[in-house]
Amino acid sequence: MSPLLKNLLLNFIFNGFLFVFLMIGIQNSSSKNKVNLIFLETIYLPTSFIVGTSFISGSIIGNILFHNFPAGKK
Repeated sequence: MSPLLKNLLLNFIFNGFLFVFLMIGIQNSSSKNKVNLIFLETIYLPTSFIVGTSFISGSIIGNILFHNFPAGKK
């Protein structure tokens, strides 16, 4: 298995576990907010879910971008 594919797979597995723990952790969350998108508005979601999914999606996107633009490769 190539190192790039291995690293991406490890990233998705790690972030998948973070998402599962996030789902378990927000079961009794009482504070809820809406997210205003450009033309749409979401339903009321727990604040911890919004923050957690933002962190996880940023982690995934950051790792993908890091591997698309390797530094120092000639």
